[in-house]
Amino acid sequence: MSLASMEKNLFNLKFAAKELERNSKKCDKEEKAEKLKLKKAIEKGNMEVAKIHAENAIRQKNQSLNFLRMSARVDATASRVQSAVTTRKVTKSMEGVVKGMSAAMKSMNLEKISTLMDKFEKEFEDLDVQTSVMEGAMSQTTATNIPQDSVENLMKQAADEAGLELNMELPGAAESTIGQS
Repeated sequence: MSLASMEKNLFNLKFAAKELERNSKKCDKEEKAEKLKLKKAIEKGNMEVAKIHAENAIRQKNQSLNFLRMSARVDATASRVQSAVTTRKVTKSMEGVVKGMSAAMKSMNLEKISTLMDKFEKEFEDLDVQTSVMEGAMSQTTATNIPQDSVENLMKQAADEAGLELNMELPGAAESTIGQS
């Protein structure tokens, strides 16, 4: 049975249960009406008519109870069908998830992934080594091309032009200018 037909049957069962419940309430009303007629017939002293209304009231009461029992049974059946529909939907969803997981697991070759990660780490380490070698070579080249004396002289000249405040910030010049001020 397809999911759509199960849902249609579920709707029909719920509808039938509601209709049976309505019929039960209708019979209850008719029972009360028959009891009123019974009471009026007794007041008039018409025992034969009173007996007929009493039988009708009892029949309506029994019919109301029967409708209520049937409604409860149909409602119980509807609940079972609802459970089946829900279970079928969950099962379908789980099938999709399992298929997706299975496809993902098939495409995951752990050896390949491990090899690829090892290669990535090796390449990253090589890049680190090359970068540090390059930085070291660049700093040596820069340092060896410019004589240290020229650098210090230029720094002193710039400090003299800027004034005393800059002299204090320079480590070598600060010692010699503290006593001068």
